[in-house]
Amino acid sequence: MPDYGHRLEFGTFLTPSAQDPDRVVGLAELTEAAGLDLATFQDHPYNPDFLDTWTLLSWVASRTERLRVSGNVINLPLRPPAVLARAAASLDRLSRGRFKLGLGAGGFWDAINAMGGGRRTPGESVTALSEAIDIIRAAWDTDARGGVRLQGEHYSVNGMKRGPEPAHDIGIWLGAYKPRMLRLTGAKADGWLPSLGYAKAEDLPELNGIIDDSALEHGRDPRQIRRLVNLMGASFSPAGGGFLQGPPEQWVEQLLPLTLEHGFGTFILPTDDPRTIQTFGQEVAPALREAVERERADSGTPTGPVRPAAALAARRPGIDYDAVPEALRRGVVEPGDKGYAKVRHGYMQQGRPGLVLRPTDPDQVAEALAYALDQDAPLNVRSGGHGISGRSTNDGGVILDLGRMNGIEVLDPETGRVRLGAGARWGDIGAALHQHGLAISSGDHGGVGVGGIATTGGLGYMSRAHGLAIDRLTAVELVTADGAVRRVDAENDPDLFWAVRGAGANFGVVTSVEATASPVGDIVLGRFVYDASDTEAFLQVWGSTAEAAPREVTAFLTTGPGRGGQGPVAQAMVVYAGDDTDAAVQALEPFLQVGPVLDQRAQVAPYPAILVGHDGPHGGNPTPAARSALLEHIDPVSAKAMARMLATGDAYFMQLRQVGGAVNDVAADATAYAHRSANFSLAAMGSRAALLDRRWAELGDTVRGLYLSFDTRTGPEVLAQAFPEPALGRLRELKAKYDPDHVFDQNFPIDPAAGA
Repeated sequence: MPDYGHRLEFGTFLTPSAQDPDRVVGLAELTEAAGLDLATFQDHPYNPDFLDTWTLLSWVASRTERLRVSGNVINLPLRPPAVLARAAASLDRLSRGRFKLGLGAGGFWDAINAMGGGRRTPGESVTALSEAIDIIRAAWDTDARGGVRLQGEHYSVNGMKRGPEPAHDIGIWLGAYKPRMLRLTGAKADGWLPSLGYAKAEDLPELNGIIDDSALEHGRDPRQIRRLVNLMGASFSPAGGGFLQGPPEQWVEQLLPLTLEHGFGTFILPTDDPRTIQTFGQEVAPALREAVERERADSGTPTGPVRPAAALAARRPGIDYDAVPEALRRGVVEPGDKGYAKVRHGYMQQGRPGLVLRPTDPDQVAEALAYALDQDAPLNVRSGGHGISGRSTNDGGVILDLGRMNGIEVLDPETGRVRLGAGARWGDIGAALHQHGLAISSGDHGGVGVGGIATTGGLGYMSRAHGLAIDRLTAVELVTADGAVRRVDAENDPDLFWAVRGAGANFGVVTSVEATASPVGDIVLGRFVYDASDTEAFLQVWGSTAEAAPREVTAFLTTGPGRGGQGPVAQAMVVYAGDDTDAAVQALEPFLQVGPVLDQRAQVAPYPAILVGHDGPHGGNPTPAARSALLEHIDPVSAKAMARMLATGDAYFMQLRQVGGAVNDVAADATAYAHRSANFSLAAMGSRAALLDRRWAELGDTVRGLYLSFDTRTGPEVLAQAFPEPALGRLRELKAKYDPDHVFDQNFPIDPAAGA
């Protein structure tokens, strides 16, 4: 049988003795220290001389950092598959992807029966194991809808809820020797785990052949099934002897054919001897890896993970999947992958990307960018994916997803200096900074990624007190179109630093930012619900009340069309950026006079508590027609136009976010975001763009500019509103310098200056 090309792995098979539990745990720790990959333990729950294997697996996982753990093999008859699925996923999440599930059909039936596990014939055991695998995999498949339903001869579930999802794709390995079990391995398993001695060397070609034939019959590539082996009876000795009875170099020579001729990629040594473990890890494993790599290089053996046929069929044209850089392969998600549903969509757009790259550091971002530019497919960049315009996904293209670059570091609690990864979510940032008495005003949703706000603006609940999020930035790290990793600030590339703060999506992939957080403890939140039936008058009073409020107050007002014969209802979030309750009451009381109050609440709360939470991946809601504008005041003309938008239903959502205060303390030319005279940011959404635009036009000259994150339009007119001159001219000059080939052209693209 030829080499299957699996990366070599090495492990131990330890005795879970209850008489000296510290010893077996110590041997597992030694397994990791010796450079081995895996520690496994036999599972005989009926043996009182042994520790419970599942408890031991959990304990060892908590005492190690890199080591993977598995049963060798788990006794299925005494561990129901529905519970086993939950336990396996839980241990995998707790260990951050370090669990493998070795499964056995059962063997010592007298002992199993004595513990209430019943008896099964060999045929029944295989059928039960097959049913268990189906239940376990279905429970882990959180992408599928509905509960798990399976009516089997031995195991049944009736609407079992799916989850939790494991941290990684847990491999299921089967200990198998007989034809039926071998065929099941080929049909459903990820690995075959026999023991030498039970499986004779001369029988290996036939046993492998049964697995491979079954795999092909079920539409699988035999290389998908890892071949593992327990090296029973092996020991080191100075002089050469029989099979695996000699010095390390003899072991290497004798194990090499097991890989090259019989396809074994994982070698597990049953031993409780510390010296043997060290020799296996430090002398045999590296030498055998080197020998196998040399032979594979000479023979041209393909290596690496093998994708199922269905996954290969789901690939999109224009993308060279085999050319993905090695450093990025572990984070790649393709359309046929299990995790694809969790990364394909944006907050407001359904996506069908051909490939999602998930780098973990700036160098990987540079590699990902270079690779993506070589593909005949569009490129979109995603930090959190929450954007209204849905520009963080695409159809058939490449997504550069920064979600794993989500570090949050407080560099200096005294000065408030922090470093934030572009993929970090603002809800997590709020919670982390609050522990140090700090905060950055950052929007109203905890699921928004740093990159989206740090390159656009950041209109948050404390903007009037602390400014926009971009106003707090002191440095930005980004990868520009030429693949260079740059750190820009007021001293280094100041022009690029200026451009990134407001138009950053045009100039590179932001990987992290440094910012100055403000000292913030608790804040006071007022929630008000108004009867806004007289919408026009209500909005004018609201506007004048908000403008008159002290700058510690930032107010957001959300309205929608009336329903059920009732007029519009308006909901307000009014935040006082401080914990002085007397001052807060005085500042919030005028908002009770704006209109008929249907409900009111006020509370002292930590800043992170007011950010809407984020729970799970985006589901890809239909992309709305969204429009944005900035207003200095809400006058009769603008109030009338907004009221008509709601009355006609052409806008099903409208929000006024208060700016001014600290936002307007910044000079208009200090950042690419030049709108430093407005008091309100207006956003509206509708289902039909033409109708919304007709109503939007009625705002006339009462509005100017726009906030990019709340607008789904593109084109020259929109750019002129987003970046009034001279900002737009300066941005075009810088675009010609840093991105002359228009690499970053998906998110409000700015054309490079002609002839620059």
